Amino acid sequence: MTRLLLITKGHPFHKDKFFKIFDGLVADEESSVTEYTHVEQPAAQHFFDPDAAKNWDVFVMYDMPGIEFADSTARKHGTFPVKFHDPSDEFIAGSRALLEAGKGMVFLHHSIAAWPTWEEWAHVIGGRFHYQPGSLRGVDYPDSGYRHNVNHTIEVVDREHPIVKDIPSTFEFTDEVYLAPVLEDLVDPILRSNLPFIAEDFYSTNLGIRGKGYSNEGWDHPQGSNLVGWVKHAGNSPVAYLQFGDGPDQYAEPLYSRLINNAISWAQAEESHEWARQRRESTGRYA
Repeated sequence: MTRLLLITKGHPFHKDKFFKIFDGLVADEESSVTEYTHVEQPAAQHFFDPDAAKNWDVFVMYDMPGIEFADSTARKHGTFPVKFHDPSDEFIAGSRALLEAGKGMVFLHHSIAAWPTWEEWAHVIGGRFHYQPGSLRGVDYPDSGYRHNVNHTIEVVDREHPIVKDIPSTFEFTDEVYLAPVLEDLVDPILRSNLPFIAEDFYSTNLGIRGKGYSNEGWDHPQGSNLVGWVKHAGNSPVAYLQFGDGPDQYAEPLYSRLINNAISWAQAEESHEWARQRRESTGRYA
């Protein structure tokens, strides 16, 4: 039995079609998910606390807190296209306490862009998507790249991992892909793409939010990682990230539902919590 807290908001998405994934998991007798509760940001921040989170076994994040977009007119004219907000001291303390308590975490797609001014959160997830140029681990990065409806081949790196149970060793998937920093030394790889992840194949996010979508004019980015799925620890919590999930076509893919279900089951399992504790001890890292 697994009870989910599903967290959204910060990035537009097709709600009804997205929620069908989780309705389906609850209805599926082979799934461990018995119920889920949906909460939006910023109200979700209240639950990043061990006491407030006690009714849920796993948190699933499809959110993007800490980022405020201007309306389309302002963005087109380049006036405050995006503003970043710091997390509150209460949220920081509560999140750290929740991770110390070992709450399982699954991050999906655009959640890797969350809290851009709080570097620790990038370490929790294992990378960061930049809507504006930013610094991560002392390295200055340009804004990140995106590209929609890309068909690519995904290779399962670790065939023994529970997240890829009943998943083919290679499979085709069409989705939005990101060119953004992945902290490969902090994560254990699960899924890799066959794409080269080079700047000429992507578009500038900064140009996109300024009304110049699908452009990379004058933009460059270092070659990126081809990792699209990984696991790690943060505090004593097992953490998984899946880069898939841009829209309805992806939501409807059985493989996507299966990966999410497997990631949730993994994040709840006691073996995964023991793995996270041992990984923290062996690496000497909080995240």
